Amino acid sequence: MNDRVSLKKATPRVQAAMGALHAAAVTAAEDAKLEPELLELVRIRASQINGCAFCLDMHTKDARARGETEQRIYALSAWRETPFYTDRERAALALTEAVTLVHDGHVPDEVYREAAEVFDEAGVAALIWAATVINAYNRMAVSTRMVPGAYRPAG
Repeated sequence: MNDRVSLKKATPRVQAAMGALHAAAVTAAEDAKLEPELLELVRIRASQINGCAFCLDMHTKDARARGETEQRIYALSAWRETPFYTDRERAALALTEAVTLVHDGHVPDEVYREAAEVFDEAGVAALIWAATVINAYNRMAVSTRMVPGAYRPAG
């Protein structure tokens, strides 16, 4: 049983604002022509780092529903050690890790530069927003101990 606060019930306006931020970040990613599959990798990787079981359950299911392979999902925590990801995905994952672990050396210039080499300015901005939003959701889910398992992808 989860006996922690329901943020949606206790602070519905803040929850709605968070939903609006998420929607705006998704729109920015669409406008920047970022692939939805890439965004799922970003969400999964940040959730792995943050230990967010609820978001891992959700976004691995969403990634599979979008056609992502199990092999790439399973290897995501070791993406640097595998040949399964494109240069574009690697740059996005490195930027995601740097944003997620901002306390650990901020976002290094080299990481930012690599992202800027494969994404335009709108793409880099959208990736930063995507990483920021999933990090916020991870913190909400971990803090309130949201229970994974029941989520089903739309469609």
